Amino acid sequence: MSHRVLLGVLVLLFVLLQYALWAGKNNVLDLFILDSTLNELTEQNAKLRMRNDRLHAEVIDIKSRLSAIEAHARSELGLIKPGETFFQIIEK
Repeated sequence: MSHRVLLGVLVLLFVLLQYALWAGKNNVLDLFILDSTLNELTEQNAKLRMRNDRLHAEVIDIKSRLSAIEAHARSELGLIKPGETFFQIIEK
């Protein structure tokens, strides 16, 4: 009879462990969801890092070259030097 009790305890333990693995807190399904989320966030992080690197290079360029500052002021701020004529082209 002790073998049956031991077998029953082992089967119960196995069932409890399977429940914890598949349906308990931090189960296998949660692991797959977290892995997917991690992959998405890693991709977003890489894109943002590339964007930050481009912006950093632009800041260094603007700080180091006067012509870069002038070009940025002309394109972004509409800088016009004295004696220049401004023409605005409106496309339909």
